[in-house]
Amino acid sequence: MPILVVLIIFSFAFYLYYKTKYFRSNRPVEKQWLSAKSSIALGVFVFLFAINTIFLHPSTVSTIVGIVFLVVGGGSMWAGYRAYKHYLPFVIKEAEQIE
Repeated sequence: MPILVVLIIFSFAFYLYYKTKYFRSNRPVEKQWLSAKSSIALGVFVFLFAINTIFLHPSTVSTIVGIVFLVVGGGSMWAGYRAYKHYLPFVIKEAEQIE
């Protein structure tokens, strides 16, 4: 499944991109918002890695590890999305105050 490998690489690249922006930002609310976006990207990475693991090596151990990774990745995506939605209005307000 080469499409999963490409998506895994892209999600990890987005994770690194958002973490870099997080460390370079000086605004406190924007840092939380970028952290939420990086959490979503990391969750997508773990989720896709789990799907790839389940299909690549169809064994009992691989399936159990894949299911655990699916739950962890899905939880990370869900928590990151909730944080993203929470901080978005505050980031907009913070950006308007600075300009």
